[in-house]
Amino acid sequence: MFKDPKLVIAIVTVALVWGTTFLGIRIAVETIPPWFVAGIRQFLAGILLLIILLFSKNLKWIGWKNFGNQIILSSLMLIVANGMTTVAEKQLTSSLASLISATSPLLVFILSIFFSLQKFRFRGLIGVLLGFSGIFLIFKDGLQDLLDPEYRMGVIFMFFAISGWAFGTIFTKKINHQPQNISLNLFYQFSFAGIVQIIFGFIAADQIDVSTWTLTSILATVYLAIFGSVIAFFAFHFALKKITPTQISILSYVNTIIAIFLGWLILNETISATFITATALIICGVFITNYKPGMFRRS
Repeated sequence: MFKDPKLVIAIVTVALVWGTTFLGIRIAVETIPPWFVAGIRQFLAGILLLIILLFSKNLKWIGWKNFGNQIILSSLMLIVANGMTTVAEKQLTSSLASLISATSPLLVFILSIFFSLQKFRFRGLIGVLLGFSGIFLIFKDGLQDLLDPEYRMGVIFMFFAISGWAFGTIFTKKINHQPQNISLNLFYQFSFAGIVQIIFGFIAADQIDVSTWTLTSILATVYLAIFGSVIAFFAFHFALKKITPTQISILSYVNTIIAIFLGWLILNETISATFITATALIICGVFITNYKPGMFRRS
């Protein structure tokens, strides 16, 4: 796969950009309410895609069946997964949020067996046990932190987030979703999610004072829209045309390491030896669960 420069660029883009989004979210929610961050991000992404579709003359109705599928995917992967992650990072560090998020492939594996999408493998069980032992290690010494209601809700929101991503992935597999026009489908997904999340923002906010939104948080939100949503998703879907989802998932595990490193470097987030050990366990667990012989050969 590494003989294709465009494919390499796409994979590196997914790994780097999605690795920086946890930092971007943490900076954005410092002064902007989380649901507004998520909503503005997706709505801006929808507008960018609308402009692209208008100029390329590809804007059209996708039919009720496909529209319904896009709404379900948008609800699970953007509103629940992305939205809940954004809300969670109001209480959690970007490092912890990224690490919990890294366990989503383990949940996908479990759900795939439950929905008969793949067979049980003993190696998969070992990977799941390794991954969740990493999660246990994180919270073993921090049980007292869970007594803090805000911290506890942040953790709960993150587990809702990874559940949304996992169910969205399973839904994609279940309906054998193969979009013909990626930008058109993403336009519907981003637009729907943006509108819903902005409504959630108005519902959740006691009062809205835009004057308190700093330029740094605003720029972080714009970055999330342009790079985290539009560019990264385009790169992700481009790569999917060349290699399998499992190959991408393995290669993009580096985004967790990037997120943790940036949280430490820029936000001075504490990274303990226990945290590093937990990170290694989770990444190894996810790798073992998804690994297949020959998976790094180009499909």
